[in-house]
Amino acid sequence: MIRNPKPVTIAFIIAVVLSLFVAATTWFIDEHDMRLAATAGVVTLVFSFVLFFYSLEFFIYKKIKLIYKTIHSLKTQKYDAKLSNFDWKTDPIMNMNKEVINWAKDQKEQMDELKKLADFRKEFLGNVSHELKTPIFNIQGYIHTLIDGAIEDPEVNIRFLQKAAKSADRLSDLVADLLAISQLESGELNMEPERFDINALVKDIYEQLEVRAKERGISLIIKEGCNKPFYVFADRYRIRQVLVNLILNAIKYGKEFGTATAGYYDMDENILIEIGDNGEGITQEHLPRIFERFYRVDKSRARESGPGGTGLGLAIVKHIIEAHNQTVNVRSQIGQGTTFSFTLKKATGN
Repeated sequence: MIRNPKPVTIAFIIAVVLSLFVAATTWFIDEHDMRLAATAGVVTLVFSFVLFFYSLEFFIYKKIKLIYKTIHSLKTQKYDAKLSNFDWKTDPIMNMNKEVINWAKDQKEQMDELKKLADFRKEFLGNVSHELKTPIFNIQGYIHTLIDGAIEDPEVNIRFLQKAAKSADRLSDLVADLLAISQLESGELNMEPERFDINALVKDIYEQLEVRAKERGISLIIKEGCNKPFYVFADRYRIRQVLVNLILNAIKYGKEFGTATAGYYDMDENILIEIGDNGEGITQEHLPRIFERFYRVDKSRARESGPGGTGLGLAIVKHIIEAHNQTVNVRSQIGQGTTFSFTLKKATGN
């Protein structure tokens, strides 16, 4: 059996069968006149071949080719019904079949992706609303209390104003972080790389966060063998953001009177930076989502850990590192702690 026959083949087969039938019929009817039967068969063969070929090629295949062309054009978002540039030598039925299957597969993948984006957008909007609502309600409460008369009480007014200012600062931080993520995702935030010592930067951040660390008895240390210059080529300001976020997490979620540790490792073309703690650790089910916006492993603990972040810290970390064309990872074991690691391009020369 012929697979994927072309119009000429189908027309010829039909014409042969029909001409044989006409020739045989003529031979029987006209008393076995071979010449008449042969003439009828040849005429029928030629006429039927031309008729069927024309019908298949121009009435059926032409429409199939138009459908194939339309599907292909719609897929590429360049719809054009003209067939002047179409390859007529290809098998349109086979191609159309493949195109329809691939198109259906693409449509399903796009629908699945759109559904994921819709779910993500819904969750994101819910998280943003929740995060904005808390400081806004706090500010409203303090201000209305002051307006209702507390402004005259010297023991209350300053304290309430300080609390309102604290909530306003949190609101400002949230908006700034959302703007930063938006700029990072859209590529609007350009990196300004320079050569600097990552170890010196970590030490500077350790000094800045020393008071926060002492509140929980956390020792800020650098791993043995790592307390020396490690030069990288990156955006110093943005990497400082990354390190502040990671070191703050080690302080907030590490074990009380434990340690927050920094280490650096030469990886040929890159420098590997690790920031770890010896706290409770994170279960494996949470690790895949740890860099999502507003995702918190333990919401109650996050609220109890003192002045908190916006829930966007690790998402910003991921975007900044990826903007440097590098990667960030996390590993954790329950009861042993958590370590975040990322790579930066190693600086060469002076």
